[in-house]
Amino acid sequence: MHWADSIAKALSHRGDKHVIASGITPSGEFHIGHIREIVTSDIIKRACIAAGLKAEFVFFVDDADPLRKVYSFLDDSYEQYIGHQLVNIPPPDENGLPDHDRFSEGVSYARHFLKKFIQALEVIGVQIDEIIYNYDAYQSGKFSETARSACNQADGIREIIERVSSRVLDEEWFPWNPIDSTGSIDGIQVTGWEDPIVSWIDSQGNTGQSDVTKGEGKLPWRVDWPAKWVWRGVTMEPFGKDHGAAGGSYDTGKEICRLLGSEPPYPTTYEWISLK
Repeated sequence: MHWADSIAKALSHRGDKHVIASGITPSGEFHIGHIREIVTSDIIKRACIAAGLKAEFVFFVDDADPLRKVYSFLDDSYEQYIGHQLVNIPPPDENGLPDHDRFSEGVSYARHFLKKFIQALEVIGVQIDEIIYNYDAYQSGKFSETARSACNQADGIREIIERVSSRVLDEEWFPWNPIDSTGSIDGIQVTGWEDPIVSWIDSQGNTGQSDVTKGEGKLPWRVDWPAKWVWRGVTMEPFGKDHGAAGGSYDTGKEICRLLGSEPPYPTTYEWISLK
């Protein structure tokens, strides 16, 4: 039996309708390793349909994630955007400089890198049923109930992460990263929570508030991932072996998913692609 048929058979025991997911952070040029996950999801969807199941493939674009560093292909001027969400910073031009003209025309850093990737998927025949832009999901309020649920169960989520991953979180840790007055989500300390408002203080001593229902921030990665499973009803998502390691993000995610009221998706890990 083909591995995808085996997964489809396992999914059939969970029901006859499935949501297969994949996701990506458009932080730079995509490589063949990114294709690995998308193709895996596409193959599983095809196997489910061949087995008589209803299946749809949703693709999460994590454009609400921040710029982590100035990558080698970027000009040093991008340092000003570290911590800013990828959807809210300008794309690079051919010299790696911020292209403010294209940004004013609606082309963000995230969309700049995503466009060629989506085109490549079309060339190889991958059919995505729904592309979900994470930033839009937060801003539109579609994700707000799940995000609020996570914030209201901060203590339970903290317990899961610390117990399962053996990490000790900072005392001020909270499952929401607010946006400060400069547009950054780095270096901000949460000082209070009164549903749906998060109070915060940034590294400069400035204070403010973040409305979770309006997407004024985002959930941290280990919480955002299972929260998306809950919100979109994901029943299957393949992931790299790093996420599947003991104490990794799937181990914490499946418990957080149950805490938020849903069963976690069927797990399937894949090996990395290494090129010499």
